[in-house]
This record gives sequence, C-alpha cells and structure tokens, in this order.
Amino acid sequence: MRVPVLFFFLGALSLLCSCRTDYADLPTFSTEHHLLQAVVEIPAGTNHIQQYDPATRTFRRVQRAGTDRVVEFLPYPGNLAFVPGTHTIPTKRYPQGQPLAALILAESQPAGTVLEILPIALLRLDEAGTPRQLLLAVPARPSLRILPGATTWAAVQRDYPHVRPMLEQWFRQTGTTAGSVRVAGWKDEQVAQQQVQEATH
Repeated sequence: MRVPVLFFFLGALSLLCSCRTDYADLPTFSTEHHLLQAVVEIPAGTNHIQQYDPATRTFRRVQRAGTDRVVEFLPYPGNLAFVPGTHTIPTKRYPQGQPLAALILAESQPAGTVLEILPIALLRLDEAGTPRQLLLAVPARPSLRILPGATTWAAVQRDYPHVRPMLEQWFRQTGTTAGSVRVAGWKDEQVAQQQVQEATH
C-alpha cells in the first residue's frame, strides 16, 4: 500500500524542521579554538530588523502593527549578532534572559553565520530608560577583519578615530522615537570580557 503523498510531504517537512540548527543552544565558546562565538541575526548593510526565534529555529522579521520594522536611517554598520549561552535582561521571547548582543565589524554575513569573535569594547546604551549593553567585536580570523590591527579599544581609537562617533550617531538614530536612545558610555575589551563572564552565569 502506497503512502499518500501528503503524509510523505508532512513527514519530510517535519524531518527538515527537526534538523535545523538550534543556534540558541550552541556553546558560548567554540570547541576547537575556545574562542567566543556569535550568531549573526542582522547582516551588515540592511535596514530590516530581524531576530532569531528559538521556538521555531528561524530568523524572523520584527514587526510592529503588522508591518516589518526597519531602521529609518543608514543601514546597519556591522553584523548584529547574539552570543549563545549568555543571558541578560529577561524578555517574553527569552524568559531566562536575552542573549548578549554583539556588533561585529566585518563584511556582511548572512543570518545564521556563526563567527568566532574578539570583543574589543562594550557599548552602554539607554533607550527610554531601559539600559542596553552591546559588545563591539571583530572576527577572530584576521582574514575577515576590515579594520586591520584593531583588536583592542585603544587601537580602534588611535587608528580609526572616526569609528566611535559614527557608531554613536548611528545608534542615536535607531530608537523607536527620536532621541529615545542615549549613549551612556564605552568600556574597553577587559570590561567587555567581564560582561561575557557575567552573562554566562
């Protein structure tokens, strides 16, 4: 007796979904090199805001009132990612805490790309009274870096002095309302590493 095509299709679809990578369950540090790793959610160069949904293991556009949310300014200046296995502020999507965010300064990477990274700074933001912390990072692999030699916050400020004000200006424009995002300050790579350690406990 032949299996109906519909049942075959549903079975194949179920198998495909179960094989999707659970990015939220990846280790915080890579197995081979023991380096911090991050999962790209929003590629550099896009204005569309999307997030990884651990329930469906997919990357979904963020919507407001049924419309895709977009940054009404210049596109993302880096790849916005999250560090798996870390937990910060609890949200409805992440009851145990939202993963630590990272902005990776590199060429555009597709959503779902897993990169080994080196945190070079910690950016502290305040959005309408809600604190946010974000790692500024570069790829651990030198061939993927667009800022050669920028592996410390001091090096970035010395060799690429315009990076800091450009990023500050960009983040100030990304709030839900004009002026809702305030830059609360920057810390160096040592504080960034401490933040990672705190977020993994």
